Amino acid sequence: MKVDSLFILLADDDEDDCIFFRDALQEIRAKTDLTIVNDGSQLMQYLDNADNRVPDLVFLDLNMPVLNGINCLVEIRKKSRLKELAIAIYSTSSSDENVEEAFINGANIYIQKPNDFSVLKVILEHVITLNLQYNTSGLKKENFLLNINNIKSDEVSKT
Repeated sequence: MKVDSLFILLADDDEDDCIFFRDALQEIRAKTDLTIVNDGSQLMQYLDNADNRVPDLVFLDLNMPVLNGINCLVEIRKKSRLKELAIAIYSTSSSDENVEEAFINGANIYIQKPNDFSVLKVILEHVITLNLQYNTSGLKKENFLLNINNIKSDEVSKT
């Protein structure tokens, strides 16, 4: 089966953040398909169903009800079918403790949720068009936390 778009799964319990994310994703150049789940339990149910398409990339919020993002991350990394799944932590928090915990447990990149729509578009396009170069190769603590300052300022001004 030939798939010509990147399948993204967003796990986030905040409805406004989901709308913000979806709208930003629709405005970038990459062709994507988005599925949204509202908590960690729904995420794991989706991923555990062998009939569901495995996403190319999961954006995972840390602070969700039922099952939090770190718990999901740990469970995902235990499953052989999902071991290579690219996971971007997508959280309002950028505390050293949260970043460290996500890094240790196998996330590919950590993104602090921006409040600015144009910044979110740049971040999404950056992560998607690079096809997550951080996925296993090149993963270093120094490039794990994606900061808007890491992205060229002219990219933000284009939006």
